[in-house]
Amino acid sequence: MGEIRDLFENNRRWSVAMQAANPRFFDTLARQQAPEYLWIGCSDSRVPANVIAGLAPGEVFVHRNVANLVVHSDLNCLSVIEYAVNVLRVRHIIVCGHYGCGGVKAVIEGTAHGLVGNWLGHVYDISLARQAELAAIPDETARVDRLCEMNVEAQVASVGHTSIVQDAWAQGVPLAVHGWIYGLNNGRLKDIGVSISSPENLQRLENKTNNRSIP
Repeated sequence: MGEIRDLFENNRRWSVAMQAANPRFFDTLARQQAPEYLWIGCSDSRVPANVIAGLAPGEVFVHRNVANLVVHSDLNCLSVIEYAVNVLRVRHIIVCGHYGCGGVKAVIEGTAHGLVGNWLGHVYDISLARQAELAAIPDETARVDRLCEMNVEAQVASVGHTSIVQDAWAQGVPLAVHGWIYGLNNGRLKDIGVSISSPENLQRLENKTNNRSIP
């Protein structure tokens, strides 16, 4: 139980340090949550959203799951998106994957089993659609990393297809969806160039992706 007690001591030291730096920090934080960003990322413990983006608590609304998926039957994720867009009025939704993702690697290696295997079926579908491009990459690490990027592309499109985002765009809400990826080996975020802010942007992204999928 010592490890658990350590967490409370860590929390105490953090709280004291935050109050020393800004005596009104917790009062301000308790009164309002007004982030500009929704972050949809991987559950991997090495990819904490506000830390790697250099944001303070309260500045980013976060949803995480294995392999940063946006699945239209996942009411948890959809509820987060709806709350972020319609209540918090975020203006940017960031889908952030990371290189070396264990879930994506399991798809490449064929080792995803059990419930997580069912969940990762969505990534497997992407790998099938883009198998010609993936097969042309001889190095397995590079192949995994490329599928990580492909997965982010697909999830950006998936966010764009939600009724929540479609309705926001129809109402003229300035809402953008961005695809980023994080490097565990260097701590750097990378924009993979798939940002969308309208149905037309979404269509162009899908046309581009579909063209690359043709053998």
